[in-house]
Amino acid sequence: MHMNWKKIMAGALLSVTVMGSYVYGSAAYAAAASAPQSNLQQGQAKGNVYLRSAPTASGKIAGKIRKGEKVQIMDKSGSGWYAVKTSAGVKGYASSKYIAYKGSTGSSSSSLTASASVEKVIRAGMKYLGTPYEFSSDRSTTATFDCSDFIRQVFMEGAGIKLPGSSRTQGDWIREKGTDISRISDLKRGDLIFFMSYKGSSASNYAGLDKSKQRITHVAIYLGDNKLLHTYSQKSGGVLVGSFSDSWKNRFLFGGSVL
Repeated sequence: MHMNWKKIMAGALLSVTVMGSYVYGSAAYAAAASAPQSNLQQGQAKGNVYLRSAPTASGKIAGKIRKGEKVQIMDKSGSGWYAVKTSAGVKGYASSKYIAYKGSTGSSSSSLTASASVEKVIRAGMKYLGTPYEFSSDRSTTATFDCSDFIRQVFMEGAGIKLPGSSRTQGDWIREKGTDISRISDLKRGDLIFFMSYKGSSASNYAGLDKSKQRITHVAIYLGDNKLLHTYSQKSGGVLVGSFSDSWKNRFLFGGSVL
């Protein structure tokens, strides 16, 4: 049988080129995935685009990025593909034709770094769920917590930040830092929230009060989705994730970011 060696060699060369590109892309992606967060870049989808398992249109579909969605660009290769991670944490490749490059996220001041620290703080808090409440608890042990002791402990563990020891001084610290927030709708995940004393279950009990003159009596971490991470009584079961109910919202004074 006659064989066209020129076609065979050309096909083999093409296969090597494609495989080499795939291996290079995968290696670059793996390296980028383990790179320091300060090297990450910000991007935004210009249209709906598939997230693929390899830097090629034939790669297995790993997800879909919607138009306007923000992503982290973990590697920018010259092959027309970006290694990216979505806001949901899904990693893969997307065509650079559909991802607008928005620049570096920066380092310590970046929202990405702050967000990662917030999650570490929240994870530190979650491991203490059910820890008993004790008013004016011993700051040298994690056997019991009051509200401010709990906040102080989890920010030390999760972010290496030593906050003041009481809810009032923690509130003063946030105000001095200039990150205080007066509207509940502006709160972000990981923000501290400060409350006044309980005066009744109805909003009318708090009507007309000058909240700027009210004393801080409680502090909690806002988790988003109308949830709080905090501790406030023995009866409630100690450290818990609870609803940011109207009762708590009536007592809201202000919130703010530690990070």
